[in-house]
Amino acid sequence: MLIEPNEIIETVRMVKMDHLDIRTITMGISLRDCADPDMAAFNGKVYDKITSRAKDLVRIARELQDLYGIPIVNQRVSVTPIAIAAEACRGDDYVSIAKTLDAAAKAVGVNLIGGYGALVHKGATPGDTRLIESIPEALAVTDRVCSSVNVATTRAGINMDAVALMGRIVKATALRTADRDGLGCSKLVVFANAPEDNPFMAGAFHGVGEGDCVINVGVSGPGVVNAAIRELRDPDFTQISETIKKTAFKITRMGELVGREAARRLGVGFGILDLSLAPTPEIGDSVAAILEAMGLERCGTHGTTAALALLNDAVKKGGAMASSSVGGLSGAFIPVSEDAGMIAAVEAGALSLEKLEAMTCVCSVGLDMIAVPGDTSASTISAIIADEMAIGVINKKTTAVRIIPAPGKKVGDTVEIGGLFGRAPVMAVGAYSSEAFIRRGGRIPAPIQSLTN
Repeated sequence: MLIEPNEIIETVRMVKMDHLDIRTITMGISLRDCADPDMAAFNGKVYDKITSRAKDLVRIARELQDLYGIPIVNQRVSVTPIAIAAEACRGDDYVSIAKTLDAAAKAVGVNLIGGYGALVHKGATPGDTRLIESIPEALAVTDRVCSSVNVATTRAGINMDAVALMGRIVKATALRTADRDGLGCSKLVVFANAPEDNPFMAGAFHGVGEGDCVINVGVSGPGVVNAAIRELRDPDFTQISETIKKTAFKITRMGELVGREAARRLGVGFGILDLSLAPTPEIGDSVAAILEAMGLERCGTHGTTAALALLNDAVKKGGAMASSSVGGLSGAFIPVSEDAGMIAAVEAGALSLEKLEAMTCVCSVGLDMIAVPGDTSASTISAIIADEMAIGVINKKTTAVRIIPAPGKKVGDTVEIGGLFGRAPVMAVGAYSSEAFIRRGGRIPAPIQSLTN
C-alpha cells in the first residue's frame, strides 16, 4: 500500500488534535482443534493455544505504535464460541473454561478476550444451555472475559426462548456483580445477525467460517469526523456527506496499513478492518457531537435519526472506497456510557430509550451500554432485547443489546463503570408489563426474504 507524505502529516495532526487511534488489534483464534471430552484436557489445550498464538501480540502492537506514531489503545483476543468448542466436554464446569480464558488473556497481556458465548438463533444444544446458564458466574469471577449470545438472524427469525433466557441471565449477571454496579453486564452482549469477524468487545468471537488464526483491526475516529464537519462553512448535506466519506477514507487507509503490518509480523493472515466510529468519554470524541455539528441543538431531538443515517452511510462508503477488507460492524456506534455527548443528551432529557431504539434502525449495533433501574424485571429486559432483535432481523443488519440493570440504582442515578466504558446515567424503561408476551416462548418466524437463496 503506497502512502503519500501528505497523508502521514495529516494523520499525525488527526492523532494529536482529534483523538484518532487504532481502538483495537484483535487476534482471532480457532479453538475447534482443542475439542476433548475431558474438561481439564480441553482447558489445557485452550490455554496452550492462546498463549502460543498470542504471545507476541502486545509486543508487536507497541512496536507499531512507536513506528507509526498512532495510538493502539487495546490488544484483544477472540476465540471460537465456547459453546461450540466445548460441546464434546463431559461435565458442567463451564466456569473453569472462563477462568482458563482469563488466565490466558493475562498471560499474554491482552485487555479483553471474547468468545465465551453461543449461537442459538434457531435452537440450543445442551452445551449451549450449559454455557449460557454459566455466564453470570463466569463474568463475576473473571476480569477480562467477554460474552455474547446470538439469538436471532434474518434467515432463522428470533428464538424467543433464548430471548427470555437472556433477560434472566442479564439480570443475574447484574446481581452477581452488584458490588461493582453490575459491571458484568458491560461484558455481555445479545446479538441478532452477529458478524464472525468483529474485533470490538464485548461482542467479538472467532466465527466457524474463519481460518485458524487471523488479525482483525478496529479503527475509531469520531473526533476526526467531528472536527472535519465543524471546519465547513454553512455546508449542505451533500457537502457534509462528502466530507465524512473523505475522512473515513483516510482513517481506513491508516488502519489497514497498521493491520497488515501487524499480521505480517505475527505470521498470521489479515482479516478485516472494522471502520466503526467508536466514541470515548473524551469531549469531542463523540458520535453525538458529530450529529450536533450537523445542526441539531442536542442529540436526541427530532432529526437525529436522519443525521445518524447520513453519518453511517457516508462512513461505510468512504471505507469501502479505501479498502476491500472492510468488515465487522463498520459504521457509527452509539454506546451511551462511552460517549460524553450521549451522556449529556440523556442528562438534559433530550435522549430517551425509545429514541435510541429508533436510532439503531440506521446505525451499527444497537442499544449499547444502557443503564436502567436495578428493579427492572427480567421480562422487561427480554422485551427490550426482542424489540432490538426485530429491528436487526427485518432490516437484515446486526443489532445488539448491552444493558445494565444497575442494582440499587434508580432513574437519575449514575453508574460509574470506568475506563473506556465510562459512566452511564440510569434511563427510564416502560411502565407496563411484557411478562405475558415473553412467557409465550417459541420462535418469531423469519421474514419472507429468508426463503431467498
